Amino acid sequence: MNENIIDVLIYIYETYMDGEKQLPSDQVLIEEHLLKVGFHEGEINKAFDWLDELAWRQGSLHENSDFSQASMRLYSDEEVQRIDMESRGLLLFLEQNGILDPLSRELVIERAMALENPELDSDDIQWIALLVLLNQPGQEAAFTVMQNLVYDGAPDLLH
Repeated sequence: MNENIIDVLIYIYETYMDGEKQLPSDQVLIEEHLLKVGFHEGEINKAFDWLDELAWRQGSLHENSDFSQASMRLYSDEEVQRIDMESRGLLLFLEQNGILDPLSRELVIERAMALENPELDSDDIQWIALLVLLNQPGQEAAFTVMQNLVYDGAPDLLH
């Protein structure tokens, strides 16, 4: 199976977080399941590290938030090389429509850059945004809109 960390994250989300299956309390059981379905141990470990880092950053960003709602995001050269123009446009759209706030936007960008992918497309960014919004208190409506965007291709607010 030729997968990357995003594929493992999507599988975990669709199997345990969005489905009817109960998330096992023991990470080893999840790892065993992922190995059985064909993911490589290295990618599984990187995906769990990515999720752990996301949880840590979500807590630390909200404790130390200095972002203005009127801030403008300028991308570094490395971010421009790895996050394509369509994806940067998607991030702007999500922020302008209240799906992402500046803190969430920064977390999406930071988590995107933490992946080993040399280039990220808008599908990757959508999934990362969905995972970022999944456990953020007060972001349930934004999560639902993002979930619709990921699965249906168009957010409710465009209709």
